[in-house]
Amino acid sequence: MQWFRYLTLAGLAALLGGCANFTGQQGEALPREAQWGLVPMVNYSQTPLAGERSEQILLSSLTRKGLQPRIYPPARQGDLILVDDRERLAAALDWARQQRLDYVISGSIEEWQYKSGLDGEPAVGISLRVLEPSTGRVLWSNSGARAGWSRESLAGSAQKVIDKLVDDLQLQ
Repeated sequence: MQWFRYLTLAGLAALLGGCANFTGQQGEALPREAQWGLVPMVNYSQTPLAGERSEQILLSSLTRKGLQPRIYPPARQGDLILVDDRERLAAALDWARQQRLDYVISGSIEEWQYKSGLDGEPAVGISLRVLEPSTGRVLWSNSGARAGWSRESLAGSAQKVIDKLVDDLQLQ
């Protein structure tokens, strides 16, 4: 009977571990008191405005970690459809250099959708990175993906992924 418990626990651990995947590099600890900025996320998903949605979640997660980044001014609503996210990112990095920011946080959205099927599970894939605007050098990067449960919201799944990614960012 004892072996059945162990087998059940091992199966449950494998099931829960299979729902999320994270990769990244440890990197050096970065100073919390430096001048930080938040620049646009590049949206590679099929969902319009997923980058903007994730930026808002990321901002709250960074604030929880003690960072108060300057935010790149948002584009006007009508311009968002016409402007490529990579162009927005390039303009934001120019802005960060002009503002003399030490570090900026950016990233990309690889997946942001409800899976098709009866359950309609939320699925998100997000990558974050810290850049040095003056050189363009990547100092830290991390990626995560998660498929939530059928009654979970997409924003809730994204919050869990972003929180985990930001928690791995080492600050001093």
